[in-house]
Amino acid sequence: MGYLENGVWQRGADKARRSGGAFARRAAQFRNWVTADGSPGPSGEGGFEAAPGRYHLYISYACPWAHRTLIFRRLKGLEQMVSLSVAHWFLGPDGWSFDDGDGVVPDSVNHARFLREVYVAARPDYTGRVSVPLLWDKERRTIVSNESSQIIRMFNTSFDRLGAHAGDYYPLALRGEIDALNERIYRAVNNGVYRAGFATTQEAYEEAVGDVFAALEWLEERLAARRYLTGDAITEADWRLFTTLVRFDPVYVGHFKCNLRRLADYPNLSGYLGDLYQQPGIAGTVRLDHIKAHYYRSHTGINPLGIVPLGPVVDFAATHGRDRGFAI
Repeated sequence: MGYLENGVWQRGADKARRSGGAFARRAAQFRNWVTADGSPGPSGEGGFEAAPGRYHLYISYACPWAHRTLIFRRLKGLEQMVSLSVAHWFLGPDGWSFDDGDGVVPDSVNHARFLREVYVAARPDYTGRVSVPLLWDKERRTIVSNESSQIIRMFNTSFDRLGAHAGDYYPLALRGEIDALNERIYRAVNNGVYRAGFATTQEAYEEAVGDVFAALEWLEERLAARRYLTGDAITEADWRLFTTLVRFDPVYVGHFKCNLRRLADYPNLSGYLGDLYQQPGIAGTVRLDHIKAHYYRSHTGINPLGIVPLGPVVDFAATHGRDRGFAI
């Protein structure tokens, strides 16, 4: 692990991320938006017009936040419009790298060995975490955004006039409901598992685990009456939840001690997970080898011997039964 301070790499944990034993996630610092015409988005500055070949996405298969952006790149058919680099699964003292490994896609744009070099290329005095995902503008040679929730919304609509696949995962009529779902799920589930896994006091851990499982019970009940979170159509809220759920039994139950129950113990949630996994193109975005190796071998403070468990075996391709009718 490590971070940049005034453009200089510092090894070790960023101590500012903890408070009273509780894990605190830093906010992303690059908040510009790619828009259809280059006009400013909800934050940042303008000048980032959607164009084929102009933008480059840096991700890790291991990271659930980066996984969101990879899914939207696939859903919207942007593979030929937005190029891609995939970091090595190991997150060590030098941060994310593009060292050789199965599934690694080197940096063909900035030719960096370490992702931190890309951050410094955009802002030489950058201070903060070096995280994925990262959306790079080849034309202006800078970072557009490193905030996954905003990148997926850019991919959702900004390239539509250029031939992106049809589909709006943040429809106007559902935005209020989607935003409320995202807020609750982020705090209790997406970030909740990290609050549990990186807690350094018993009290912080128990509070986080309580939040995680209260939310899972709520989601299980909600999904008893509807196929997806807002009804019969998949939205952004479903994909934001999916990237945590697909990691839950393979990693979070054991590694992050979120072990009151497995996702497999929730029939609606586990069927829902299988339903999303089996959507066209999604299975190819899930690399459990990268996911498990990353968590169990990178987090030496939690798993000092770096042993990666062989199980559990999860069949995401099993019949899910979620295509029956639902009465809301």
